[in-house]
Amino acid sequence: MSAEPAPTPAPRLRLGSTAPNFQAETTKGKIDFHEYIGDGWAILFSHPEDYTPVCTTELGAFAKLEPEFTKRGVKLIGLSANTIDSHAGWIEDIKEITSGSVNFPIIGDKERKIAYLYDMLDYQDTTNVDSKGIAFTIRSVFVIDPKKTIRLILSYPASTGRNTAEVLRVVDSLQTGDKYRITTPINWVPGDDVIIAPPVKTEEAEKIWPEMRIVKPYLRFTPLPKEKTSAA
Repeated sequence: MSAEPAPTPAPRLRLGSTAPNFQAETTKGKIDFHEYIGDGWAILFSHPEDYTPVCTTELGAFAKLEPEFTKRGVKLIGLSANTIDSHAGWIEDIKEITSGSVNFPIIGDKERKIAYLYDMLDYQDTTNVDSKGIAFTIRSVFVIDPKKTIRLILSYPASTGRNTAEVLRVVDSLQTGDKYRITTPINWVPGDDVIIAPPVKTEEAEKIWPEMRIVKPYLRFTPLPKEKTSAA
């Protein structure tokens, strides 16, 4: 008897890859992912399982911070290997426990098709499995821009809750960098000085950023004018 053919490997997703499109059932109805993103930004994030403690705190935190993402033109969408009915019941628990109303869609990926497509499955924690021993998802985060390009990939283990403020900070950094040809130093938050990107020659930078401070030829700081400190 011939051996079964090996399954087709999922695409290797890297920064700069096009986010794979998919159709899915969600708590807000059926979606086409690229159509859902539209002309804005999106954050696709997974959690291991409904009705679990860390996930409950996370979804509540994302729900509370959603207005800030919306101000920046960013849509949130969650995912786990649970059913839509499970999500719907759990959302009520999230609201009761955290006071966070989940208004963004959560994908029901019981068969783990999207989790496999985005390499979200847990290959490390042998306890993060369902009753059949099939792996649940890890805590993945994908920030995707209007061109459907993946700009950030974060992967957290099931045991570690994420920091929603950090996800928002990265969005601010990416959007500010895209708009103003700058990069951001460690621990940057809006309002802090930024770094002029190396491709911008000093002669040009002096005209654009008259308050530029040169520490080294490759390290040039500048404040952004007040009207430029808000998210793009």
